[in-house]
Amino acid sequence: MNRLLPLGLVALAILALAMIFLLIGPALQIAPIEAPKQLEPYSKAELRGRAHYVGLGCVYCHSQQPRDPSQAPDQARGWGRPSTAADYVYDRPHQLGTMRTGPDLFNIGARQPSRAWQLTHLYAPRAVHPDSIMPAFPFLFETKDSAGPDDVVVDVPKAFRPEGKVVVARQSALDLVAYLLSLDHSYPPVHRNLRDNGYRHGGERG
Repeated sequence: MNRLLPLGLVALAILALAMIFLLIGPALQIAPIEAPKQLEPYSKAELRGRAHYVGLGCVYCHSQQPRDPSQAPDQARGWGRPSTAADYVYDRPHQLGTMRTGPDLFNIGARQPSRAWQLTHLYAPRAVHPDSIMPAFPFLFETKDSAGPDDVVVDVPKAFRPEGKVVVARQSALDLVAYLLSLDHSYPPVHRNLRDNGYRHGGERG
């Protein structure tokens, strides 16, 4: 019975140390990180597109975390500089990813800034990359006999579109592309922790 008290105290001490090193310490390190000046909060359309990105499970095939040259040739692949914690201050939930069935998308907005290209790629990946294994997302689009004045017509090669039809982007496709184009982290990295300056996590810019 006399041994239970010391054993309980040791167990509590171990639990307290674990909380300090695994929870409190990392939280204190993360909290002061400020958004880089060049990184803007997501717009409403981009947030909707990000929700589609999450819902479609894009993270299972694409990462968003280029690594240091000492770890992988990500920069040589054209994926941009290594990411830092400050690059993700507006991301909830984070889409870092662990698989690279497809390329890293941390800088896809800088590598492929064309909305037209992005829409075609979503509708028919093989139309732009013949060897692509990416699934097509035709449900993000609709086919019509003719386009209306407000329709965004997708430039799809004849071999990939229904004969006599035009392919029009739904709002979900436009929002998803808006999110992809927002992924431009070509500004200089922020390595140091700065005091919180009142930025909003997961904010909007209009």
